[in-house]
Amino acid sequence: MSEWKISLFRPAVLVGCLLSSLSVSAWAASVTDLAGRTVEIPAKIERIIVGEGRMLPSLAIMDRELPAQRVVGMLGDFEQLDPGSYAQYRQVYPKLDQIERLGRSSQSFSVEEAIALQPQLAIFSLRGHGPDVKDTATLQRLSKAGVTVVYVDFTKDPLKNTEASIRVLGQVLGKQKAAEQYLEFYRSEMAKVSAGLAKVKRKTPMFLESRVGLGNSCCETLTHGMLGTFVSAAGGANIADPLVPGAYGTVSLEFLLQSQPEVYIGTGIGNPITARDRNSPRIALGAGIDRATAQASLRHALTRPGFAQLKAVQTGRAYAISHHFNYSAANVVAVQVLAKWLYPAEFAQLNPQATLQTFFQRFQPVPLAGTYWIEVGQ
Repeated sequence: MSEWKISLFRPAVLVGCLLSSLSVSAWAASVTDLAGRTVEIPAKIERIIVGEGRMLPSLAIMDRELPAQRVVGMLGDFEQLDPGSYAQYRQVYPKLDQIERLGRSSQSFSVEEAIALQPQLAIFSLRGHGPDVKDTATLQRLSKAGVTVVYVDFTKDPLKNTEASIRVLGQVLGKQKAAEQYLEFYRSEMAKVSAGLAKVKRKTPMFLESRVGLGNSCCETLTHGMLGTFVSAAGGANIADPLVPGAYGTVSLEFLLQSQPEVYIGTGIGNPITARDRNSPRIALGAGIDRATAQASLRHALTRPGFAQLKAVQTGRAYAISHHFNYSAANVVAVQVLAKWLYPAEFAQLNPQATLQTFFQRFQPVPLAGTYWIEVGQ
């Protein structure tokens, strides 16, 4: 009898040793973040601060409970810049307002308040509204206080860095399986665009106007960075590319009227709050915006002087898409939308709305409830 008991005990000891070994391994594990830094992962990550509140949807891909259970500090950009989505998240996480706000931008980010929260981990962007990779002073102060800092990127070069960022978050948060599940979805949906572009013989000349209505001048555009890379991935040719060598810049209305792009696409930074003002020049898109409101806001934006003379507007090939795709791991949806607008015949079977629905159903704690892109119609 005693020998039988001992034989059962030995495997238990081995399992215990194995678990202990895994625990030590997890504590000693390191990750290479998007800034190319090798970072040691803390043994326990129970308190997290994020450089931007709009990171919450990307973090929720890894762990739906994370915003409520582990995030203790963030910037106030989420409710300020995307109040429709924030309202959705607040319904799911009633205590969201109680998370400490560490400022509104990189200029107002409070390192003192961040350290006082005693986080084990800080997640920052390579470039964004919060502390970024250039803010070495904040990095040094947090590191000296024992806070591990990792950088991800869904903004600077999102299509290049989204997969790596999701992988880093999966490793740091101990959610590698969830990360791989999302990456399988992401790659599969992006492959649909690549397959369709194989049939394209000629790139469609188009123009992307960024943050429509933010200023009075025309026209800010994105070219070789941020949302501008979505155009390239969708097979389009922004007519401003030769004029704007960087990530963004401004061209004149006269240039648009002379060049006459076949497709016009504006990015919308309007929301349920701005939509209450019928005279607002901002295109309202995203959570809490119905299709009629979105279309009305696009049509109003196109009443600006000169836009009626654009052939893209006259032929009904004027569109708008939510600017917030530039900060989202769901950027593949935006690429699909642009591809379908640029090449309707080649992408007749592509269904970006179904892709977005799947993203919300499988990877988000909130439902799909809004309009994220719109066409002017005829």
